[in-house]
Amino acid sequence: MTKLLIILTVLSSFLTNLEQKTLKSDFSITVTEEVNAPMNFPGWILMQGDKFRLEMMDIEAAYDGKTMYMYSSNTDELTLSNPTEQELLEANPFLYAKALVDVCNIVEKASGENTLITLTPKDQSIGINRFVLKVRNADLMPLSVELKEGKKNTTLKFKEPKFVPTNPDYIFVLKPSKNTYVIDMRL
Repeated sequence: MTKLLIILTVLSSFLTNLEQKTLKSDFSITVTEEVNAPMNFPGWILMQGDKFRLEMMDIEAAYDGKTMYMYSSNTDELTLSNPTEQELLEANPFLYAKALVDVCNIVEKASGENTLITLTPKDQSIGINRFVLKVRNADLMPLSVELKEGKKNTTLKFKEPKFVPTNPDYIFVLKPSKNTYVIDMRL
């Protein structure tokens, strides 16, 4: 029972940290499947709680707590929507981890300067095999996230993550330029 309380304390402290501070980091996502070569996608992210702003390939996305902004530089289009809970979970791995806590077995392994927190679903029918979060012990900084879904493995590695001063909410909003085509799908 004591070990479970420690695990939940580390995970809970980590998630609380992300609610209160703004994380900034470059990242790379690697997606591998048994039959295909790995695909790598670099980008950067800024996040606080459920709010985020990221850029990856030709897409810039942001969520301000209410509206999802998706901008494509290839088409100069900005799409505005009210995302579903599922869409937010898919966009933000830390919201996904938070949602998994109640339906997973949690194992923590501290090793040197880092801790691995592994969430394994109690019921495999939820679609994933495991979610592994690697956190630096000194400041609870996320270093990587690994998601195993059947034959597909997705790894998100943070490059020099840091907490930055929190700015007003406008940093989680994308503003169209004069010629940008805006598609408003909000209800």
